[in-house]
Amino acid sequence: MRNPYKLRLTETAFGIAELTYRATADFPSDERFGLVSQMRRASVSIGSNIAEGCGRNSDRQLVNFLQYSSGSASELDFQARLAARLKMGRPEPLFELCEMVELERKMLARYARHLAAEK
Repeated sequence: MRNPYKLRLTETAFGIAELTYRATADFPSDERFGLVSQMRRASVSIGSNIAEGCGRNSDRQLVNFLQYSSGSASELDFQARLAARLKMGRPEPLFELCEMVELERKMLARYARHLAAEK
């Protein structure tokens, strides 16, 4: 079992979730149960999967959850880009969100490779 709060990628996941909540606060109210909900769930899923994987008994299981986190990050990236194309909210936070997500995906991949190489 590992402590997820000692990992830099967990701190980035917190930042992504916080930024997602702030960025989607300006979206049209009719998107509350649509894109807003999807984006918020995907952003929370990134960190949640890291935490769940760290609570598992093996590195192999942790790697699986890191892959789930990466999938959620990819989902959020698409949704943020779609929101920007649809001109929902302010574009700056959405572009910043995409940059943070790209960084997170790289960190997740690097950490998964590190864990796989330890064996």
